[in-house]
Amino acid sequence: MSIPKQFADTLRLPMVAAPMFLASSQDLVFECCTNGVLGTFPALNERTSEAFDKRLTDLKKRIKEWELSSGKRAAPFGVNLIVHRSNPRFDADLALCVKHEVPLIITSMGKASKVVEEVHSYGGLVFHDVVNIEFARKAIEGNVDGLIAVCAGAGGHGGDLSPFVLVRELREIFGGTILLGGGISTGNDVLAAQVMGADLVYVGTRFLGAEECAIGDSYRQMLIESSSKDIIYTDVVTGVPHNFLLPSLQQAGIDPRSKGQPAKELSVEKASGQNNTEKKAWKDIWSCGQGAGSIKDITKASKIIEDIEKEYLAALSRVVKRDGGV
Repeated sequence: MSIPKQFADTLRLPMVAAPMFLASSQDLVFECCTNGVLGTFPALNERTSEAFDKRLTDLKKRIKEWELSSGKRAAPFGVNLIVHRSNPRFDADLALCVKHEVPLIITSMGKASKVVEEVHSYGGLVFHDVVNIEFARKAIEGNVDGLIAVCAGAGGHGGDLSPFVLVRELREIFGGTILLGGGISTGNDVLAAQVMGADLVYVGTRFLGAEECAIGDSYRQMLIESSSKDIIYTDVVTGVPHNFLLPSLQQAGIDPRSKGQPAKELSVEKASGQNNTEKKAWKDIWSCGQGAGSIKDITKASKIIEDIEKEYLAALSRVVKRDGGV
């Protein structure tokens, strides 16, 4: 198992705040990085490559100013790139990541080999999302530095494998960094992931409850009122299985659990986000993982991190006492 040396001295917790489409704001990324958690965001959160360029410039400046004033080092930040051929901005956005020497690139939906070559040229790292061993083997062939095991319960495009299974199988074939995502919301979960063989955890849903998260009040209220029973794994929205808040689907006029309810009755924005005339995935139909029940209120990201750290240290103490017979 390994945590990259670039991260080791800056992480308060072995945690990456997962990139959430539209929701991962500049403020959320900044607060995560300056509170010892690796903050990330999707390049496509900005409507154009020009806006993405500006966001990178502003984020780097803001973090640098914080480091100078505080005398501390911030945790690194990362960017999620969709490497599938359907992403028309891939080449331009990758060039910007290289220009700004983004410390971590998270690749998904395609081959990462081109990204690896470019990012390794300046010493950056590439982690790749995988939901099964087949995808993992392809990513390993591309020489990625880390694999993100996106397991059952993860928000958005989650997988359907148990974390016990996927992490074990990944560790058998991969000696690099392994991240585990899927319903991780507490410090207990973080420690459990490490015991299972993961080096870092991937937390998304829990940060939907952060004040800095770029979501609306109705979305926030639904999160507070929801639990795992309100999460549904369905392909009706984009054609690819995702975890969504069922009440938000019902607000859009569809219940995927209803017999005879064909997917074609819901016309929504596909992953490219180009259809502006219908209800849109992620904007009007809301993604969420099975950890929804961990969101009891809306609070600052720094408080969320503090709470998880306290839980993690308490869990670790219990284990040490148990093993030591104290």
